[in-house]
Amino acid sequence: MDLQQMRYVVAVAETRNFTRAAERCFVVQSSLSHRIAGLERELGVKLFARSSRRVELTPAGTAFVAGARECLAAADRAAADAAAATGVIRGQISVGVIVTTAAVDVPELLQTYRAQHPDVRVALRSGRSDELAAAVRRGELDIAFLGVPQSEPPVGVETVVLGHDEHVLAVSAGHRLADASQVTLKEITEETFVDFVSGTPARAQSDQAFVAAGLVRDVAYEAGVVELITRLVARGLGIALLPSAFIRPRAADDPGLTLIPVADGPRRTEYLVWNRFNPSPATRAMLDVLGVGAPHGQASVGDY
Repeated sequence: MDLQQMRYVVAVAETRNFTRAAERCFVVQSSLSHRIAGLERELGVKLFARSSRRVELTPAGTAFVAGARECLAAADRAAADAAAATGVIRGQISVGVIVTTAAVDVPELLQTYRAQHPDVRVALRSGRSDELAAAVRRGELDIAFLGVPQSEPPVGVETVVLGHDEHVLAVSAGHRLADASQVTLKEITEETFVDFVSGTPARAQSDQAFVAAGLVRDVAYEAGVVELITRLVARGLGIALLPSAFIRPRAADDPGLTLIPVADGPRRTEYLVWNRFNPSPATRAMLDVLGVGAPHGQASVGDY
């Protein structure tokens, strides 16, 4: 058994297709299939249940893939550590980001990182703050950029505060409040709201603000992406509370949206988080690019 065989098995498990797995591994399908068949003979078990249309892991295959991933990760880390000892950063880094990240220009960050470390493969994944934080704790992501209510800092990970922000009210240009200089939650509680999906950290920021004020609101429209929220607002279907640092640059180019400060509105904190257990050379290099010098504890990069 060798590492290449393990990579082939993991590729098939993830793609559920021998042809796509071969393409991912840059090998002809016949060679990949032959190597996996040889591994199955060596182990004395079938790793995959195959038909003309489906490929699925057997119970033995599921157990093997879990261990294979650990072995491959250890081998990749060993190679990356050896390269780092010579001053060259290699390997890969997985980065998680919420769609409303505002404290860091992520595309610019990745461009700078690639220029400094061209041998590192960067994988980017977007998602909810709670999901990304959990993925960092499990070791599935190396670092992540989160936005959470000020009262709920991430746990189980290393953290750096990137900044604090207040939400603003987004209304259509023709809304009755479009000319207001400021509003309170009480003044808007009877309005119809557009917001993120219930149960997500992005939604919790507004929900907690209304609960703290002793108010109840009607969220008629839920959406997972900001673009849909702002389009619904611009059409006059509802109003929305959104992070000011994120939405202000976008609203400046959208005549259909008007932003209004909220005196007692939601507040959030953006964090950079990473796994506290032995970060890889590629992760440490990313922290260096971000100017995060302390490997442990909590620090503050700045407010916005």
